[in-house]
Amino acid sequence: MTTAAPPTTADLPDRDGVMAQAGSENFTVASALVGHRRQRHLSAIYGFARLVDDIGDEATGNRLALLEVVSDELQRVYDGAPQHPVMVELQRTVRACRLPSGPFERLIEANRVDQVVTRYRTFEQLLGYCQLSAAPVGELVLHIFDAATPERIELSDRVCAGLQVIEHLQDIAEDHERGRVYMPEEDLVRFGCKDVDLAGAGTAARRALVAFETDRARRLLAGGAPLARRLAPRPRLAIAGFVAGGRTALDVLEAGDDSGRAPRFAYWLLRSALGR
Repeated sequence: MTTAAPPTTADLPDRDGVMAQAGSENFTVASALVGHRRQRHLSAIYGFARLVDDIGDEATGNRLALLEVVSDELQRVYDGAPQHPVMVELQRTVRACRLPSGPFERLIEANRVDQVVTRYRTFEQLLGYCQLSAAPVGELVLHIFDAATPERIELSDRVCAGLQVIEHLQDIAEDHERGRVYMPEEDLVRFGCKDVDLAGAGTAARRALVAFETDRARRLLAGGAPLARRLAPRPRLAIAGFVAGGRTALDVLEAGDDSGRAPRFAYWLLRSALGR
C-alpha cells in the first residue's frame, strides 16, 4: 500500500484563479479609491485571504494539509523565499509596510476551524469566529496606512464583523450546501427556521431570521463607522468604501432585489466617509 505524498505549493490554487473574483468584491471596490501603490499592497492582502479561503472552501483532497503548506509559505515570507506567486507578492507588501504575521496566521486558522466546526450555537460564538476570519483583514489595512492603533483596530473589528455577517447572510444556501450553518442555532430556534428553510427559496421563517441578523450587521457597521473620522483622507475613503459596500448589500437583502445598487452605494459612501 502506497502513501500519498504530502502536498506542495504546486498543489495550491494558481494565482489567476485566486484573483479571478477580484472585480466583484467590496475589498477591491474600496481599494480602487486609495492610489496605485496602496492598491497594490491591498491586492496582495486580498490575494492571500482569497488563497486560504479557496482552499478552505473548495479545494479537493486534504484541506488541512494544504493550509499547512500555506502556513509554511507564510513563514518563508518572513524569513526566506516563498514559492507561490501570491506569497511572493505578499512578501513585497510585508516588507514595504512592515506587516505583522499574526493577522495572516489568524486567517489560516479560520479556515482550519471551518474544516471541523460547522455550526455556532450563539451569536457571540460567531463573533469569535469573525475575529479569525474577518478582523485580521481590517487590521492589515490599517497597518498599510500606518494607522493601526488599538482604538482604530477595535472599531475596525466591528466593521469587519458586520461585513462577515453580511457575507454569511448572502451565502446561506451555498454554505448549507457545503455542510456549514453560520446562522446561530439559538436564532434558528427563535424563528422556527429549519435546515430546509436554509437550503432553498426564502420562507417566512428564513425571512424573519435574515431581517434579525441584518439588523445586527447594520448595528455592527454603525458601531465601527466612526473609524473613518479618525483617518487621513485616503484611508478614510478605503474604510468608507468597505462600510458603504456592506450597507448597500444590506439594502439589497432587505429589498429582495438588486435595483438601485449604484445610487445606494454613492449615498452610503458619502455618509460613511463622514463617519456616520
